[in-house]
Amino acid sequence: QVHLVESGGGLVQAGGSLRLSCAASGSIFSINAMGWYRQAPGNQRELVATITSGGDTNYVDFVKGRFTISRDNAKNTVYLQMNSLKPGDTAVYYCYADVSPRLGYWGQGTQVTVSS
Repeated sequence: QVHLVESGGGLVQAGGSLRLSCAASGSIFSINAMGWYRQAPGNQRELVATITSGGDTNYVDFVKGRFTISRDNAKNTVYLQMNSLKPGDTAVYYCYADVSPRLGYWGQGTQVTVSS
């Protein structure tokens, strides 16, 4: 079992920055990779960025150059630094831990609202 707790969401003006955190606990040794997803009202949940246990990162095109995913293994925490935020980035952001192709865990989500 893996437990994920996100924090760091909030309200920010367009062009501003936020840093999300995702603290993992439990069977963290079983985690292969972690990622951030987001879901805006009326939309499906979509991938934002991932980071493997080895530190390899991957981003979707709409956040490249603006968002950075990183991890602190000593703190069992993954971060998402979000810069140059746009109103279209408004969503609930979820942390995900990939344990196996058929098993993963989600956090409870944190709201990010970007005003124009």
